Amino acid sequence: MTVALQNQADVHVALTHAPIGAMIIDRSGVISWANPALAAMLGETDPAALRLTLAFVWLSQGDAELLQQMLEVFFAAPVEARPSWTRVVRIKALEGMEQTVELTLASSPGEFDKRAILYFQSLTRQAVAEKRFSQIFENLPLGALVVDSRQRIVQVNAALAAEFGYPREDLVGQPLETLLPPRYREAHRDHAAGYVQAPSSRMMGSGRDLTGLHRSGQEIPIEIALTKLENGAQPMFMAIVSDISSRKRGESALQQTNAQLEEFTYVASHDLRSPLRGIADLVTWIREDLSDVALPEDVQHNFERISLRIARAERMIDDLLDYARAGVRERHTEAISPAELVEEALGLALVPDSFSVEADIQGGDIIAPRAPLATSLRNLIGNAVKHHGSRVGRIRIAMREEGRFSVFTVDDDGKGITPGNEERIFKLFHRASPGTSGDGVGLAFTRRMINAHGGMVTVRSPGALGGASFEIHWPRILLKENEDD
Repeated sequence: MTVALQNQADVHVALTHAPIGAMIIDRSGVISWANPALAAMLGETDPAALRLTLAFVWLSQGDAELLQQMLEVFFAAPVEARPSWTRVVRIKALEGMEQTVELTLASSPGEFDKRAILYFQSLTRQAVAEKRFSQIFENLPLGALVVDSRQRIVQVNAALAAEFGYPREDLVGQPLETLLPPRYREAHRDHAAGYVQAPSSRMMGSGRDLTGLHRSGQEIPIEIALTKLENGAQPMFMAIVSDISSRKRGESALQQTNAQLEEFTYVASHDLRSPLRGIADLVTWIREDLSDVALPEDVQHNFERISLRIARAERMIDDLLDYARAGVRERHTEAISPAELVEEALGLALVPDSFSVEADIQGGDIIAPRAPLATSLRNLIGNAVKHHGSRVGRIRIAMREEGRFSVFTVDDDGKGITPGNEERIFKLFHRASPGTSGDGVGLAFTRRMINAHGGMVTVRSPGALGGASFEIHWPRILLKENEDD
């Protein structure tokens, strides 16, 4: 008897601190002891309040009747052969609260022939987690599917079904190979077997192009991310599948545009320079032949105009080459002090002494290629002087940090931009002020160079000082897509 009591005390101590609910009952379902976890589950503050009550009162009528039957079977069996029994039920706590639990009937180590233990494992958190997963899974803007260890599709969301052109019910139960071109299937089996043995969250096919097989028979470029799902019954794996057709088309179009621009620029450079140099030589020879002749002043002026226009045409060719190169991102970066950068740009822009210049720099160093940013600032400061409309003026250069960007602002008190021309001034060969020098490449070059490095440049007029206000958003933090270009 003493040993039995000791065993029962040991059971009480062990179950008191258990994270799941537990009660000890007799053949009639009367509760002789309950732990704090069960009391909390049922809405009681004191486990002792459950003593001498019936376990059945917390269950629905059907579950209570089934438990009664199991207790009869359980206690009728020899102690060593008493069966464990598990069932998912709904329990009714105080104040009308209900929750789903997994109920398990098992033998008690003490007083084997008179007592049993009922374990209550709450499934509420699991149910909530499953519901949240289902909501996220279904509402993902990317295709997603779940497969089992045999690579059979278990679950598919609407986005993936739409990507591949199938009704969802047609994919469930099918092998994952259904969505792969035939040439990938054998290799996929080997990769899948290896992944099941050592699963980890990763991108599939890293470093190579992947395609999926649309229901129509066409192949679509995709990216796939894999991860293992925790599942008690059997291993499950989820794949996030992104249709990257639009991105591939955009990348291809951009590459073609850049290639065509470079090809055009280099061809134009070669094809235009030769005749220009020929014309320049002819003009030089004619002037030499007429060196002994007293030419009228207007003829000499025309010769000078020809030479000037040839020089301007050659400069335009050089600007075209610079414009083409501006689309290539410079990879070398360094820590740059914005204050030093602005000072350097002011020195190179040759701002006249008749202009007053203010600087308001707020923010730390920038990790960026130095030349493109310095050149962009210099061009904007130079434009503020060139298109000001007066020999005396005011320029203000400021920098602030805004999100992942360093924002440089160049303001002037000049005549500003004609309404409606805010975008046109960034077009190639567009001249903002017809009476000024230049060929209209500077701002187009600046925007192309800034865009190539993940930034942007905009203009508004009137600005803070009454004239034009240019803003450069230069990335302080590079995005992964920019780093991998």
